[in-house]
Amino acid sequence: MEFVWFLIIGLVAGWLAGQFVKGSGFGMLGDIIIGVVGAFIGGSLFRTLGVTAGGLVGSLVMATIGAIVLIVILRAVKRVT
Repeated sequence: MEFVWFLIIGLVAGWLAGQFVKGSGFGMLGDIIIGVVGAFIGGSLFRTLGVTAGGLVGSLVMATIGAIVLIVILRAVKRVT
């Protein structure tokens, strides 16, 4: 069941990040991938800063921030190449 929540949070975080950054959508699978990878990035950033985020809302915020960072990095790399 945790895996299903992980995917749902990844989907919502990827979609929210796309809304914040304003750009073309990545589709459902792309949003899940960006959200899941963003959760790892957000977790690392929050851990480095010494901030803890617990619960469903905290996990969603952390994953969304990580997904936004990931989208910004992907767009920067895409512009360079």
